[in-house]
Amino acid sequence: MATAPEIPSFNESIPNGGNPQEMDVNAPYIGLEWEYVYQVIMGCLVFLIVPGIGLLYGGMARRKSALAMIFQSITVMAVCTFQWAFWGFSLAFSRNGGPFIGDLTNFGLKDVMAAPSWGSAVIPDIVFCFYELMFCACATMIVVGGSFERGRIIPSIIFGFCWATICYCPISYWTWNANGWLFTFGALDFAGGGPVHISSGTAGLAYALVLGKRSRYGEKHIYKAHNVTITFIGTVLIYFGWFGFNGGSALNASIRAMLALWNTNMAACTGAAGWIMMDYIKKRKFSVIGGCEGIICGLVGITPAAGYVSVWCGAAIGFITAVVVNLFEHVNEWLNIDDGLEVFKLHGIGGMCGAFLTGIFATASVSSLDGVTLASGGIDGNGVQIAKQLAEIAAIAGWSFTCSLIMLMIMKYIPGLHLRVTDEAEMIGYDLDQFSDEVIGEWSLFTDETTGRQASITHGIAPPGETSTPSEGTSENATEQKVEPKEA
Repeated sequence: MATAPEIPSFNESIPNGGNPQEMDVNAPYIGLEWEYVYQVIMGCLVFLIVPGIGLLYGGMARRKSALAMIFQSITVMAVCTFQWAFWGFSLAFSRNGGPFIGDLTNFGLKDVMAAPSWGSAVIPDIVFCFYELMFCACATMIVVGGSFERGRIIPSIIFGFCWATICYCPISYWTWNANGWLFTFGALDFAGGGPVHISSGTAGLAYALVLGKRSRYGEKHIYKAHNVTITFIGTVLIYFGWFGFNGGSALNASIRAMLALWNTNMAACTGAAGWIMMDYIKKRKFSVIGGCEGIICGLVGITPAAGYVSVWCGAAIGFITAVVVNLFEHVNEWLNIDDGLEVFKLHGIGGMCGAFLTGIFATASVSSLDGVTLASGGIDGNGVQIAKQLAEIAAIAGWSFTCSLIMLMIMKYIPGLHLRVTDEAEMIGYDLDQFSDEVIGEWSLFTDETTGRQASITHGIAPPGETSTPSEGTSENATEQKVEPKEA
């Protein structure tokens, strides 16, 4: 019978895992390669969530403002990759630090290479760093949804970098670093209910609050998705990527990781069922957007619990989270905000619900499936775990909302860094103001040769800095008779 390979151990004298010119840095992982290959694949799956969120948000926007969220999936990944390599990984996962934040031992990814990682000894540091980067990018992408249809791109990029540094990194450290105060306190969070969802949801709330409402807020048409198919495709990418989000959070290819994959699918399905049921009870009609929201709710709810609960408890978490979040249908009116993408409702409230239910349903019989972790909740008779989960919710929500609000208020009053587009730009289309390309059908029918600009999307209004001149051979009357594109 073959013996199991020896688990690598960290050597403080060679924090980077050794000099590859003098030794074989792969040798400690012989027989364990499948562990880090699995982890890399999981990280690549998580990557898909970021453009998936961009498509989800872009499809839910009006056509004239659809590109901004898709574009920001590119900028968020770029900004977060730089931030994570610059100091984000060190602040969140360095081996040294107090209870609140890590130090800059790994600044610029110094010594982040072949040594066994802080999270799991069977995964090299460089793989662990890559995997955790994707979580930072996902959380930041959720946050920028608060700028929906009225927030300028450059301030959004700057805020994303600041939020990842001041909010995401400390909260990740508290939750997942062995020195973090929530980790030592005993709060349970398997894959990011707090660092990703509660933090981003409350930050999105702050963003929507500081930006104010859209100029035509209250009119029925602004709530309609311009392309339900795109929203569905984005949801499918998120759903697929979430298997990496939860399945990789065991940080090993164990039975526990496989159960986390199953719980992810189960909760997404019961979440969809719960939301669709509530919609049908209230409206007697089905909704594709509602089904997509139900899937998201189920995924958000199971995130902190995926590696701690049994299959049927996972099903209950997905269903309960979707029903609870659906009951907050009018939360924007209650809070008097314009959170058009429902960032706070889906991720903030959904994340809180999932974290709370983790304290109820976590069981040692599941958490010990990888032979390493042992955690239990109310279902095992450990009722105090519920109180610990409530403390985690309050701490993370309070920190992220307060810090986000302060950062946005400071940015709002910095000359030249105004957060919001002008009323005119919002009226003619967010995309026309911020981009050189727009979402439209056949441009050859609407080309204005004189200005060299596609004119139909402007609704007869000249873009900022341009004058509207009829094309040669086209009468002014013909120009006036063009059919105005309908907004979704």
